[in-house]
Amino acid sequence: MAGETTITVIGNLTSDPELRFTPSGSAVANFTIASTPRTFDRESNEWKDGETLFLRASIWREAAENVAESLTKGTRVIVSGRLKSRTYDTKEGEKRTVMELEVDEIGPSLRYANAKVNRTQRSNNQGTPAAAAAPTAAQGYQGFQASGPGNFAASSPATTNDPWAIPPEPNNGGWGSGPDQSEPPF
Repeated sequence: MAGETTITVIGNLTSDPELRFTPSGSAVANFTIASTPRTFDRESNEWKDGETLFLRASIWREAAENVAESLTKGTRVIVSGRLKSRTYDTKEGEKRTVMELEVDEIGPSLRYANAKVNRTQRSNNQGTPAAAAAPTAAQGYQGFQASGPGNFAASSPATTNDPWAIPPEPNNGGWGSGPDQSEPPF
């Protein structure tokens, strides 16, 4: 939603993302990010680890499938999203509240790895700029190829039902009015 505060977390995945599907067919990937701050201690002339933050996160639809196919345990990631609190009752009847991250964007960190991104084509039924930029399941996701810890790889077409998809606007000229509308002129 507009006006919500976003945060960015850099850390490592503690396990492979878990991909599930809702009864309506929407994909959701859940995972945990471990982020440990490091500071330099001038007295001992060495780096010291701070307290590790473990943050549960989720991402939806095509991006969820891309995450599950591309990222693995130990992969260093950069994640941007919105913090949400969720309250639930335990088996013992106690109320608990947890903070979780609803992910908007995620990608591998290239600080200690390299990756080759294979772009997928956009579908014609994407309704929002964020959804339009996401790879579509109909074309499949080509994944990443990386060296170092947390190698990424995969390609597997999948299906999805996006209940918010709207038909594309008619083309009224501009840079995209030519025969090739897949790329801007720059």
